Amino acid sequence: MIEVQRLTKCYGPITAIRDVSFSVAPGEIVGFLGPNGAGKSTTMRILACFMPASSGTARVAGHDVFAESLEVRRRIGYLPENVPLYGDLRVAPYLDFVAEVKGVGRAERRRRVAEVMERCLITDVQHRLIGRLSKGYRQRVGLAQAILGDPEVLILDEPTIGLDPKQITEIRSLIKSLAGRHTVILSTHILPEVSMVCDGVVIINKGSIVAQGPIDTLVDQFFPTARVEVEIAGPSAAVHAGMRAIPGVVAVQGVTVTDSAGRYVVEAARGRDVRAEIFALASQQRWRLLELRQVGTTLEEVFMRVVAGEEEVGP
Repeated sequence: MIEVQRLTKCYGPITAIRDVSFSVAPGEIVGFLGPNGAGKSTTMRILACFMPASSGTARVAGHDVFAESLEVRRRIGYLPENVPLYGDLRVAPYLDFVAEVKGVGRAERRRRVAEVMERCLITDVQHRLIGRLSKGYRQRVGLAQAILGDPEVLILDEPTIGLDPKQITEIRSLIKSLAGRHTVILSTHILPEVSMVCDGVVIINKGSIVAQGPIDTLVDQFFPTARVEVEIAGPSAAVHAGMRAIPGVVAVQGVTVTDSAGRYVVEAARGRDVRAEIFALASQQRWRLLELRQVGTTLEEVFMRVVAGEEEVGP
């Protein structure tokens, strides 16, 4: 549904993105991640036909974004990072105007506007001037205009920026409900949000794609070990040596350690669960086992490892 090949955008001597390539399958929700200034918004603006690229190709819903920009625009909903809204219009008339611009028939317009207002939780402010709304409500009005024409593809740049925790949860549920019927690419700095909503991620840094794929696949790629956190009351040197000698354990890292107790992170080969052996070791040595649990790897840890690795090898 979205196919990007070797996309490059230069602003004079500055290259914002370089040889960017990725794809998003129909019905997928993909998170587009990267530090500030990495090239996320530039890429999304190109996909939305907001600006041209310097080189490369991009197709959205089967149409070339450069040669068939009008066809692409008919098939997308776009929410930019800074939503341009008409502050002197009231919410419902504004959405009616957007529906007309998007070609929604007169008979269908009222129903569609009412539906998106309900889905985006703005029905209660439909008669208020947009310019007098809070930032959170304006953001939701922007999301409403993006989904108004029932587009095949949604391009959402920071869709939950400015929302409170309750609103974020509600909009997250809305975005998740779009899977299957719509193809969605969204950027955000709230990485737990991506884990809960997206099928996969594309990570960009310094204008280039540095990782992409399903989240579980990236976890396996960048964290090839399983981790266990353990707290034991016992002589630290003996505890460390004993756990390190367990077959399959590749590393033992002390988090907080004293002479008589400590909290450790034990890494073993993925698929190798060493909790039973740690329990048996503590029992045999008469150490007091205070805590023993598996530690999952978060998308934030993957992101930091990918970006940190890039910084280390970068110029």
